[in-house]
Amino acid sequence: MKVLHVIPSVALVRGGTSQSIIEMVKALRSKDVDAEIITTNDDGRDLLDVPLGKFIDYQQVPIQFFSRFSPSIHAIREFAYSGDFTIWLWQNIRNYDLLHINCIFSYPSTIAMIIARCQKVPYIIIPHGLLCEWSLQQKTLKKKIYLKLIEKANLNHSQSICFTSITEQEEASQLSLTPPSFVIPHGISISPIIPNARENIRKYLNIPADEPIILFLSRLHPKKGLNNLIPALGQLSNYRFTFVIAGSGDPEYETEVKTLITTHGIQKKTHFVGFVKGEIKDLLLQGADVFTLTSYSESFGIAVLESLAAGVPVIVTPGVPLSDIVQQQQLGYVTELNVNAISTTIQNFLNNPQEAQNMGDRSRQFILDNYTWDKIALKIISVYQDITSISPNTVQLRKRKL
Repeated sequence: MKVLHVIPSVALVRGGTSQSIIEMVKALRSKDVDAEIITTNDDGRDLLDVPLGKFIDYQQVPIQFFSRFSPSIHAIREFAYSGDFTIWLWQNIRNYDLLHINCIFSYPSTIAMIIARCQKVPYIIIPHGLLCEWSLQQKTLKKKIYLKLIEKANLNHSQSICFTSITEQEEASQLSLTPPSFVIPHGISISPIIPNARENIRKYLNIPADEPIILFLSRLHPKKGLNNLIPALGQLSNYRFTFVIAGSGDPEYETEVKTLITTHGIQKKTHFVGFVKGEIKDLLLQGADVFTLTSYSESFGIAVLESLAAGVPVIVTPGVPLSDIVQQQQLGYVTELNVNAISTTIQNFLNNPQEAQNMGDRSRQFILDNYTWDKIALKIISVYQDITSISPNTVQLRKRKL
């Protein structure tokens, strides 16, 4: 089976989704699916320094990059237009049994669906949270017009829509889309345990060996709820803790976050470490005492999986789809999305370190048992087989949770 994954960007600055697609394809290839990726050389404000117009081995996966149109106007640049992408896909799409479209409201995804419809190649879509209520409420008019004129038809002509959580699936139901849908969660690649991670990360941050670390590791974006988390920590300024913000985002929003930190009096307790990857990222995840993601909305919350896999309990809000599992399996705390509730929850964590440690001890094994890419890949392959075994015009996947 030959499957082509389409995604606007695989740049690290685009967050966990871009990297998760690479890991997904890697897992599919290990199961004898001939999966490849086409994308642009987008790297946020910049461009990736990669060869263009041919498949290369990129993070152990065959990826072909195409040049992204890069004008100074932010909105046009973010649309990720690529003429070379369009020409290549039109000429080569029939070489694939199936297209796997990642994300919507972006040129590469949109044109890929249009070309697939024209050439009658089946495709499935993973919207990655872009059909959630919160996301649709951002730039509402633009998205309503885009959906009405282009994207809703693309969605309705897909063989199926894959959501990463039941919450995401339920919120998208307001659009009355016609294709069958199913739920497959993101997977995760488990990093090995780093000896003395707690000691080493505190040396790296130059803080006392017994200082509690509250970690935020995610893309800096308004939907992540830092406007509630930071004031909540401000209410606890008399407690001992270090708040680590690991991530990057729009420079204007980064400035806004730093202003919030100062306004609420925790600048001396806060470390901005920027975007992290590799060993430093693993040290932060494994050396922290608790991970926080107090989002308004998430399609899934990959960083939550990463923290749980590192054996660190989490504090999340109901807008994070994994919150139900966190509560059911006692892997952390679920708090309402307001300053006082978040503050009380963090205070409870700081007052009960042994309880938090017990939660962390459970979490790694739970992720190993349920969320490795090896297991998730088998579920994805089952869907591929359902679609490719019959004509794209007659495929009828049942609505299901896999």
